[in-house]
Parts: sequence; structure tokens; C-alpha cells
Amino acid sequence: MKANGNTIIYWSLLSVDDWKLHLAATTAGLCYIGSQNQPLDEIAMWASKKFPGSELIRDDEMLQAYKTELIAYLQGTQDSFGMPLDLQGTPFQLTVWKELCEIPYGHTASYSDIANRVDKPSAVRAVGTAIGANPVLITVPCHRVIGKNGSLTGFRGGIAMKSALLTLEKNRFGAEVTTEKENVVHG
Repeated sequence: MKANGNTIIYWSLLSVDDWKLHLAATTAGLCYIGSQNQPLDEIAMWASKKFPGSELIRDDEMLQAYKTELIAYLQGTQDSFGMPLDLQGTPFQLTVWKELCEIPYGHTASYSDIANRVDKPSAVRAVGTAIGANPVLITVPCHRVIGKNGSLTGFRGGIAMKSALLTLEKNRFGAEVTTEKENVVHG
């Protein structure tokens, strides 16, 4: 929907257990998930770049379906998402984000793995930049991307949030989060 020719971005605050995340959506789908415990300004800054002149309107009811899915994920009762997304990015970013969605729940992949999957094996840094620009944390699971040596690396939401999300997935299965290489070896 547009007001005065500009896109309206609806937002709400998801607060469950220790999680506090701002969410934003257009009428086309979820377009942004903020970092843990960050102010609404995070969405406002992003929206001014991706939807110049947009209007932010709080609408808890409009975002309830998104909140319901995210709450189920954060409470360990859901491992995938069916919500519509309104992703704003370059063609390369969209390709990378699509690959992130192919990393199964409870598994990880390295930046090199993702670069190979998008047929750009020498573009590991560009892949990392695209991953860092992911606007919908959790639903496009950039937290599942780790360093080649298995280390937790950069994440817009911070390393503590990334670690918490990986731990959540690990605990749901009662096993270690596995890397792509382990998946190949152990099938």
C-alpha cells in the first residue's frame, strides 16, 4: 500500500522470552527483522535506503502472522517458515539469500560453500557482503554461515545473537550443529 505515492512499511515489536526484535513488512511480505534489542531506528535507517520516502506505521495486527511463526521458531517448535517475504536487494544479493534458505535447520555452511553454490568460488568476500546485507534475519538464515575453520564470524545481529540462534537449533535436535562438510561425510 502507498500513502502519498510512497510505500507504507508496517512494523511491530516481537517480544518473547529473552528476544526483542522489531519486524517490518509491506503488503507484499516481511521485509526486515531487526537485531536483538535494537531500537526502531534500525528499521528507519534501512527503510530510508531501500524505500526512500516510505512511511513507518505501527500495526501489531498486520504483523501477527509473522510474529506467530517467529515465536514458534524461537521457542523451538518450528524449523521452517512459510511467510511471504518482500526482499529488496541486488540480483546477486537475492541469489545469495536464496542459497542461504537452502541450508537446512541445524546445519551450517561456510562462506566458501555459499560462493561455490552461486558459481562464484573466487567471490567469497562479495558473498560475505551480500550475507551481511540480509534484511530478514532468522527467516533467511544467515546465522547458519560460519567461517571456513568453523568459527562464528560477522552477523548483523551480533555474534551473541548468532550463537543463540545456532544453540537453539542445536538444542532442538539434541546434537551438535553440523557443518556442510560433516553432512557430506556422515550423509
